[in-house]
Amino acid sequence: MNTALSIAWSPLLPWGAIALLALLAAAVTGLAAWRRARGTAWRALAALAILAVLANPTLVQEDRETLPDIALVAVDASPSQDIEPRGEQVRAIMDYLDRRLAMLPETEVRVIQAGEPDSGPPKEGTRLFADVARALGEIPRDRLAGVVIVSDGQVHDAPESLDALDIDAPMHLLLTGGADEGDRRLIVGDAPSYGIVGKEIEITVRIEDVPGTGERRLARLKLTRDGGEPEVVRVPTGEEQKVRFKIEHRGPTVLELATDAGPRELTMANNRAAVMVNGVRDRLRVLLVSGEPHAGERAWRHLLKSDPSVDLVHFTILRPPEKQDGTPIRELSLIAFPTRELFQEKIDDFDLIVFDRYRRRGVLPQLYLDNVAEYVRNGGALLEAGGPSFGSSLSLFRTPLGDVLPAAPTGRIMEQGYRPSVTTLGQRHPVTAKLPGGNDANSNPEWGRWFRQVDAEAREGDTLMSGIRERPLLILQRVGEGRVAQLLSDHAWLWARGYEGGGPQAELMRRVAHWLMKEPELEEEDLRAQVSGGTLEIVRRSMRPSLPEITVTRPDGSTESLQLEDAGPGRATAAMPVHQVGLYEVSDGSRTALGAAGALNPLEYRDVRATPDKLRPLVEASGGAVTQFATQELPSLRKVRPDRAHSGRGWIGLQENNAYRVTGVAEASLLPAILALILAVGTLTFAWFREGR
Repeated sequence: MNTALSIAWSPLLPWGAIALLALLAAAVTGLAAWRRARGTAWRALAALAILAVLANPTLVQEDRETLPDIALVAVDASPSQDIEPRGEQVRAIMDYLDRRLAMLPETEVRVIQAGEPDSGPPKEGTRLFADVARALGEIPRDRLAGVVIVSDGQVHDAPESLDALDIDAPMHLLLTGGADEGDRRLIVGDAPSYGIVGKEIEITVRIEDVPGTGERRLARLKLTRDGGEPEVVRVPTGEEQKVRFKIEHRGPTVLELATDAGPRELTMANNRAAVMVNGVRDRLRVLLVSGEPHAGERAWRHLLKSDPSVDLVHFTILRPPEKQDGTPIRELSLIAFPTRELFQEKIDDFDLIVFDRYRRRGVLPQLYLDNVAEYVRNGGALLEAGGPSFGSSLSLFRTPLGDVLPAAPTGRIMEQGYRPSVTTLGQRHPVTAKLPGGNDANSNPEWGRWFRQVDAEAREGDTLMSGIRERPLLILQRVGEGRVAQLLSDHAWLWARGYEGGGPQAELMRRVAHWLMKEPELEEEDLRAQVSGGTLEIVRRSMRPSLPEITVTRPDGSTESLQLEDAGPGRATAAMPVHQVGLYEVSDGSRTALGAAGALNPLEYRDVRATPDKLRPLVEASGGAVTQFATQELPSLRKVRPDRAHSGRGWIGLQENNAYRVTGVAEASLLPAILALILAVGTLTFAWFREGR
């Protein structure tokens, strides 16, 4: 607490009126002086006395409380500061600052963790000055002693000038990291967002060793698709390379790219990148092989033709070889079907083959059916919708296709009304789980009835739906690299006609077809990870009820375990907030999924080498100094006046503002009323006396 004296003015009249009186007094005095009138000097003194009385000078005594100066210390807490030995350097610098700042008189210290991804979605780059600006908004400018930044210099929101921060105080940089650092980084250039299933896409990548030495090296580039087995290629560093890979399924495909550590390495976080490509089907080629004409044949055709992306080839038998009706050959206008072309030469061009109530009729030789079986083993998709003929001696089961069909007919055809139901296993399978109107553990199906079922024994595969007496109705099976679905009834068309309310025929067939074509969203054993709105969302599907522990590996290499929560039959979920930019690896022990947070090439890891260049212009413009911890001793701190240098050899300064708060004010007029009256009357009387002589 101290006291200060000053003189203030408390005019009795407005300053404008006093100024006008002063002008009149000056004019009268000037005129008197020009005429050499007696008593002019005393008139001037009288005018001054009156003006002084009107101005009313006052002696002001202020009781002042000294306010400490505020030093702001901004510690860069971005992920790049976790690179060793920067974390240890930060701790050493902060210990030093704590001791030195505590020794400065009248100095308050405020420390902020700037650029720290502590809440919300991950930020793109180090946004240090956004936090500095918020902290400065709480500090009166007349108390700011200076800003000390502890950082590796990789700041991505530095203003162009100090005017943006509105400060008139020194800014100093204490630089962490090494003096001559090197790093290897993987940069993804052009990467398409979409690709056609079955076609190759091209991604541009570059592996850089910085700083470059001009020496040509070969680096290993590892490519992993959807968490599968990696492919390894060798590419030269410092050059753009084209990487090609085929889109194998519809929906998102995650391609992880990674390279080994370089000759000089700071972090492996920028040695990995992930590209997500959404696979779309150009045209879906389906071969529909119909046997005996029946009411459901048109339903199959309409279902497949209703999708504009489907190219349908319908192989139907209008006149079987055994039919003899006496029609002359010259009057037959049937066109020969290109069976050899379809079932031998171009069979691999089809995405799906459907047999609808087909039986052996001598139209398709055994060789062609053997080609279909081989097509399935090599990765093709087959759907067999059987009618009564499947239980007869002319069944497809008694052809080479029998080796890939999951069910063996018993020879019995059951004809009675029944409602198809989803089995316990089917309630977990994504093909039949939560079908509209379907049954669950506590309810019965709400679908219309069917009236025929081919009795069969399920030899292999998963029975997802059952019919009469819980006998198998819909079976799915993997065969080699391909897949087979078998529907043991030809009455699915009743649902399409809306009989007794109908049922989800189109949705069921869509799911079956997509499962056959290996669409990821219908895989029964699957693990997915996606970053959305700052949250890592994990979805696991499995036919097993167990809930294994999930391990999440963050971009910085740290791990966290999560417990899955049951989200319905066959489905479990987990979630966690994410604060780092980069790849999150999720594993359940047998499967791995990737989730990418932030940009493809995160700005935070694009260049992690310590550098003063981004902040040096601001620091020097404020009169501050840059000190690199790795090569220089930490500077001493001192308080300096605003008009003095703020840094020098081995020291940095904080501004001494001498700010204060007034706690009390006492005022006393310098011209009391009696004194003012004596001055005014006395000078006027003396002037009149001198003039009258």
